[in-house]
Amino acid sequence: MNETLPQTEHLSVSESWALLSSVPAGRLAVIVDGKPEIFPVNHVVDNGTVVFRTDAGTKLLGSLGKDVAYEADGLLEAGALVWSVVVKGRASEVARLPKFLQSLDLPLVPWHTGPKPRVIRIQPAEVHGRRFAPRLGRHDTSGHRTIEE
Repeated sequence: MNETLPQTEHLSVSESWALLSSVPAGRLAVIVDGKPEIFPVNHVVDNGTVVFRTDAGTKLLGSLGKDVAYEADGLLEAGALVWSVVVKGRASEVARLPKFLQSLDLPLVPWHTGPKPRVIRIQPAEVHGRRFAPRLGRHDTSGHRTIEE
């Protein structure tokens, strides 16, 4: 197989935030008991931070006061381009009443129907984004790409 690999374009921080703002969900990566855990999370970008809601449990335990990673991705131009943004930073609970009340006005609606009374904000230390054209390949009937020989 002699095909050119797609070029990766590294995005500016502002482009990365704009793309992250364009999708409602991503994945939160935390360490709990020395092991990695990943959770799908609805988010909103607010003043250069990532905000999500949760309840007591592993997600809260793994994020409060700890360094976390948050990733979201998507397609542009009808799938001709793929993007991914990773935010790494410290997660903290929005606990002060004025800030908590402001966070309730954010357009953040969790997909899960259970209660999500805790508001968590990721203060970024790093924001990285990339965009590239996906390699075209054969797909099976479910839409998954198959390995070409």
